[in-house]
Amino acid sequence: MLSDEWPANRGRMTLSPDKLAEFDAFLIELNRAAAGAILPLFRADHGLENKLAGGFDPVTEADKGGERAIRALIAQRYPDHGVIGEEYGEDRPDAEFVWVLDPVDGTRAFIAGLPLWTTLIGLRHAGTPVLGSIGQPYLEEIYIGGPATGSRLISRAGETALRVRPCPKLTDAVICTTDPAILTGPELGSWTQVRAAARLARLGLDAYGYAMVALGRMDLALDTGLQVWDVEAVIPVIQGAGGVVTDWYGRPARTDSGKFAFAGDPACLEEALVTLKRSAAH
Repeated sequence: MLSDEWPANRGRMTLSPDKLAEFDAFLIELNRAAAGAILPLFRADHGLENKLAGGFDPVTEADKGGERAIRALIAQRYPDHGVIGEEYGEDRPDAEFVWVLDPVDGTRAFIAGLPLWTTLIGLRHAGTPVLGSIGQPYLEEIYIGGPATGSRLISRAGETALRVRPCPKLTDAVICTTDPAILTGPELGSWTQVRAAARLARLGLDAYGYAMVALGRMDLALDTGLQVWDVEAVIPVIQGAGGVVTDWYGRPARTDSGKFAFAGDPACLEEALVTLKRSAAH
C-alpha cells in the first residue's frame, strides 16, 4: 500500500494562509523574472556549452541567466532565505526557507527549439516542500500551488484549478518518461512492462509531463536519476492537485530518492508499482 505520510504533511499548517499567499505571489514574480532572461534566447543564439568532458550534458546562457535573475530577486526580497540551484549550487541550504531552482529543466528540448522545457521553482520550509511552480513561459503557462493551498494553472485564458483525473486501471492510463535510453537494464525492463500495459505512452517531456499529470491530461510519469532541483518544485504542485508522488517502491517521496513516480490516481500507481518495485531493488 502507498504510505499517507507524505513529506509535505510535516508542518504544512505552520505557515499562515497570508504567508503562503505572499510566497505564492512571489513565485509568480520569480517566474516572470526568469522568463525575461530565458525567452530572448529561445530559438536564438543561446550560448551552448557542454558540462562533460566525455558525453553530453548541455548548459546554455538561458540556464545561467535564468538562475541569476531568480537568485537576484530572492536576495533582494528575502535576504535570509537559502537557495539551491542547478547552475550555481547551494547558499544557506539549512535555512528555514530555501528556494530550489532549475531555470531550464529540459535543456535538450530548449536547444532543439521545442517548447517542452520548463522553469522549476520550489519553496522548502523547515525541510519540507510547501509550494512550487512549473512554468512554461513560451506557452504563457504557470502550474503553481501546494498541498495546503491547492494548485492552479495561470495561462492566457486566466486561472483554473488543477485537478488530477481518476484512472484506477493502468490499462486506461496515459503515461510518460523522459528518455528510456537513460534507464538501467532493470529500470528499462520495468518501464517496458508498464508501457505495454498502459493505453498510451509519450517520451521526452521532462517536467512538462509532470505538469500534465497535475492538469489531468496524463495519469502517470516515471523517471529516474532525478536531482533535488528536478522534483522539489513539482511535488507540491502534484499534491496540491490531488495527486501522489512516491519512489519506485511506493514509499513517500523524498527529494533524494532518484526514482520518482508522479501519479494522478493511487490505484493506477499501485498497479504500476507491482512491476516498478522489482527494478527498484537493483
